[in-house]
Amino acid sequence: MREMASVLAPQSDAIITKPSVISWFREHYPKIKEGTVTAHLIRLSTNAPNRLHYSAKPGDDDLLFQLDSNRFRHYDPASDPPPICKGGTPPPVTPDPEGNFPDSAGEFAYEADLRDFLAKNLSLLERGLRLYEEEGISGIEFPVGGRFIDILALDTTNNYVVIELKVSKGYDRVVGQLLRYTAWVAQNHAEPSQSVRGIIVAREISEDLLLACSGVAHVQLFEYQLAVTLKQVKR
Repeated sequence: MREMASVLAPQSDAIITKPSVISWFREHYPKIKEGTVTAHLIRLSTNAPNRLHYSAKPGDDDLLFQLDSNRFRHYDPASDPPPICKGGTPPPVTPDPEGNFPDSAGEFAYEADLRDFLAKNLSLLERGLRLYEEEGISGIEFPVGGRFIDILALDTTNNYVVIELKVSKGYDRVVGQLLRYTAWVAQNHAEPSQSVRGIIVAREISEDLLLACSGVAHVQLFEYQLAVTLKQVKR
């Protein structure tokens, strides 16, 4: 990435575009996939809130400053805000790609906890399911065409599984979102021999979501349940 930045933006104030970065990697490092390149752009952008999902290292990964979804420049520590890092000020609450705001800050945080728990326990969904990882980028909040998959996984036959989470009730509109993600992975990330399917996990699967998925063979639906047990500590 530093090599790319020095070539595409030799001056510190030069603009780097996402398409030019993808094109440069396609020419010089064709084995690195587009989704991985995009994830590294986010990881190395000091003001991108989603860089936290890719374990950005302060100092080592402070290379770029994101101007918008497609334009970047070199990070300038003298004039730019401090890099976003774990333990810093949390990013503002923003709507998801569908334009929906979270019901509450607490519920939004809870969905992140659910995502992280499932990412570490994918066998609860399917035996042998594992988190996608490549070039230091994991399948948590995996970028696809300007949006983000909650979890991108691989099954025992090395085929892709796109997992979307809804913290409360899952409605039919999530099907379009999931199909868009699976199509992007199939066209831009998967090898010709790899298939792509989807899983939706929600607290409650609505009747309209059941109906919408009734004719979609490559989408599975799951409802999650939580249980809390208490054990008294003897003194």
